[in-house]
Amino acid sequence: MRITPELLHKNARDTVAQRTRSDRDILAVYLHGSLLGDDPLLGGTADIDLFFIHHEKVEKAREIVRLTDEVHLDITHHVRDDYRWARALRLHPWLGPTMFNCKIMYDPQHFLDFTQASVRGQFDQPDNVIGRARGQAEHARQIWFTLHDLTTEPTEVEINLYLRSIVYAANAVVSLSGMPLTERRFLVRFPARAEAVRHPGLYQGLLGLLGAPNVDSETLAGWLTQWQAAYQAIPKSAVTARLHPDRFFYYQRGINSLINSHQPHNALWPLLRNWTHVIQVLPQEAALLENWREAFRRLGIYGADFRERVSALDAYLDTVEEILDDWARANGVE
Repeated sequence: MRITPELLHKNARDTVAQRTRSDRDILAVYLHGSLLGDDPLLGGTADIDLFFIHHEKVEKAREIVRLTDEVHLDITHHVRDDYRWARALRLHPWLGPTMFNCKIMYDPQHFLDFTQASVRGQFDQPDNVIGRARGQAEHARQIWFTLHDLTTEPTEVEINLYLRSIVYAANAVVSLSGMPLTERRFLVRFPARAEAVRHPGLYQGLLGLLGAPNVDSETLAGWLTQWQAAYQAIPKSAVTARLHPDRFFYYQRGINSLINSHQPHNALWPLLRNWTHVIQVLPQEAALLENWREAFRRLGIYGADFRERVSALDAYLDTVEEILDDWARANGVE
């Protein structure tokens, strides 16, 4: 089947129509994510990000619905109270930009119209922009403090914290010029966003934190096979929305497409991030765990080199914080 943006939008509309007919508790629905851009497909796959706002109850916070091997619905469920303080959402580093950019799909009571208008009002005021950016940077620094005090060898828990700190740090810079970046295209889109604040070197710094100089496309292709074995070993009792079986091709084909691109290192982020999530929910199977450990050891993010990586993260965060301070001064916030 040929997948086009038009087909994906139709699937979104059909889903909203069906759900709102059968569930009277739905107050409003909006669309967000890659489908709002020019090129929603990566590796021939895409997800459709829908947010359902309910009057009172939410049975599950997130659900994955398979349409084909290549396309799935990623539906997040919120309640009305999550949007009570619409103006405060301007400072929320994720939900604020989401509301600013979303496409309203269902809103008979004009709840989203009002909320979106309130968020968009003064959204680009310098104090709101720097507030969102500093929120990301502060999360990154808090995680660094935890890692800095680590006295034992890191486990997959600490490695995941390290990666989380990186994403917060990068998105702090990104927040100065627009939406935070999402997982699959994180490294693809970061260079342009670093350039937007006149610090293109941040991209190479990010690759350094991930150990990119230590690997090539052949190595990454081998790791993708090892990731696949781990992903497919997730027990049913440990399945989450993030690691749902119906998201396998979404990750696998997307990452493979990046490995075979002109910049294979851009595959590092979705591969390492997802692989670490998988390892955290797997039973302690020696072979699958050792594959992951060996990959991160080669990158310098595991074992004896981890402290050096944490020190490098500290220096990167210093740079990010200086960029935010300079931006604030230049825009009259401080």
